[in-house]
Amino acid sequence: MDHHIRKITSNRISEDSHTLLCFSHLRWNFVYQRPQHVLSIASKTQKILYFEEPAFEEVPEAFLRANDVTPSICVLTPILPIGTNSDDAVSSQRKLLDRLLASVPQGRLTLWYYTPMALRFSDHLLADVCVYDCMDELSAFKNAPAELVQMERRLFQRADVVFTGGLSLYEAKRAMHASIYPFPSSIDFTHFHQARGPGEDPVDQQGIPHPRVGFFGVIDERLDLDLVVRATRSMPDVDFIMVGPVVKIDPNELPQAANLHWLGGKEYADLPHYLRHWDAGWMPFVLNSSTRYISPTKTPEFLAAGIPLISTAIVDVVRTYGAEGLVDIVDAEDIETTLRAVLRRPRDAKLAQVDAYLMDMSWENTWVAMAGHIERVRSAKHILPLRRSA
Repeated sequence: MDHHIRKITSNRISEDSHTLLCFSHLRWNFVYQRPQHVLSIASKTQKILYFEEPAFEEVPEAFLRANDVTPSICVLTPILPIGTNSDDAVSSQRKLLDRLLASVPQGRLTLWYYTPMALRFSDHLLADVCVYDCMDELSAFKNAPAELVQMERRLFQRADVVFTGGLSLYEAKRAMHASIYPFPSSIDFTHFHQARGPGEDPVDQQGIPHPRVGFFGVIDERLDLDLVVRATRSMPDVDFIMVGPVVKIDPNELPQAANLHWLGGKEYADLPHYLRHWDAGWMPFVLNSSTRYISPTKTPEFLAAGIPLISTAIVDVVRTYGAEGLVDIVDAEDIETTLRAVLRRPRDAKLAQVDAYLMDMSWENTWVAMAGHIERVRSAKHILPLRRSA
């Protein structure tokens, strides 16, 4: 186990190097989204250690599995024996974390949290800067831990700087921290712009008739399945394609129809190949506490792909893309009327507007702005080279 940890750090981090240790509730190889975008850019100037939630396997003792996804990004997964209780899981992760950091040269360390729950085993660490990138209101999600709200309060006290994943989330949290800044979802424009060019239709959707209306993303409790049923029934001549992994809901409970196609999760690199063959996109999110503060990354991604888009009235979508006339906002009563109007509209009708709006949006710009806030905190604190407490 110790050898395993030395293997992932040796000869890679100099004494004056920067290391960013991220604690995330999302697996790196799940859906490519905000953490991967932000940290991949950050990795150009520092080593990224991405500490995931534990996996439980038939093993005799806990260990840390390492996966170098790039020369400067190492994904770390605590592997715990099946049956490990909550208290022992926390204790094991603390020990694994301490062993890991003992093998890392004493350069600058930034702690970066996506989940407040990681404080249970990392609250003893010392770093020159502590960041909370609050990308969602996690307490509103299905199966959220009961103590999450309390843990988030502790993280607000601990963090030097806080970022939020949208404007609504910023407005809800801004009174909780003196240095909090909104960073709504951005866009890898070049990647999704590929969908505007020609290309072969993926095999699993070649046989699906047009017109096609597509969704991509995580399929979970935030999707309005009643609205999906209503749309498919009222528009039997339109085929609806749903791309993405199913989590936290029973796949057997997904509605079925001849014009409704659940294609499963796809690699990030393959998404433009699917989108280029859709006639419109939709985001049929349910409107409740789980979606009140979301800022869907897929909104600008759809638009960069050149696809006309409709969405339910997600606040951050309405006040930005809806207000600019780039996304048509719908509800259950007018979804058929609006969607048919969008399908009749020339696909390139709003491309000039879209491109003008997205021109200055990029994950690179997001990281540059975030890094600026971090460096100001670092300079203000005048931290000496890192010392860690036991």
